[in-house]
Amino acid sequence: MDDLSYRTLVWLTYRLAATFALGLPLILLVWASAQKESSMVRLLTIYWKISSLMAISILLLTNQRPIGYLTSFLAPLLMVISVWFWTDLNEELEDLPPLRGLPLTVKLWRWSLSAFGIVATSLTFFSLPCLKNSAGATCNAWLEVPKGLHQILEQLFEFLFGANWSEALAAFVGYIALIAYLIGILQWLLVRLPKQGRIAGDF
Repeated sequence: MDDLSYRTLVWLTYRLAATFALGLPLILLVWASAQKESSMVRLLTIYWKISSLMAISILLLTNQRPIGYLTSFLAPLLMVISVWFWTDLNEELEDLPPLRGLPLTVKLWRWSLSAFGIVATSLTFFSLPCLKNSAGATCNAWLEVPKGLHQILEQLFEFLFGANWSEALAAFVGYIALIAYLIGILQWLLVRLPKQGRIAGDF
């Protein structure tokens, strides 16, 4: 695959993420909350907690931090796992009328997110060598969107707060968020998972 084709696919991945990993689940969360569908609200709340790793990745890649390539690889995998893992939520979703608008849309979204996860994981796999050497077209392709978003945030912060949102600050916030994320995941793995198994509980 040449560099131009890979760059095009990377941009497509970011667009798919904006649709299936950001826009649609946000709409579904509002919709489920309005209809007071507790199982779907719980599922989507868990999803948002897990998917925050993608936002952390963007913060880290803004300042070209190599660990951002690893978190970008892991994020779609964890996102897909987070919407299928829970036995209690899966059973509750299956018990809902299958042709109702909200349950049907949630089910279609889960499959769409899974397809996105396969595409994103396949592409980010090729960026893992950037952990050691971040020079090259493959690595740079993943930096274009984070840097573009950074420029927007930079202007927004300057307009609203008169403050400077620098790339170094974005990376610092990304590292702090990553530490908090890892603490939360480890607590769940070591404490809650052995006790609750695949029951969502209050995760």
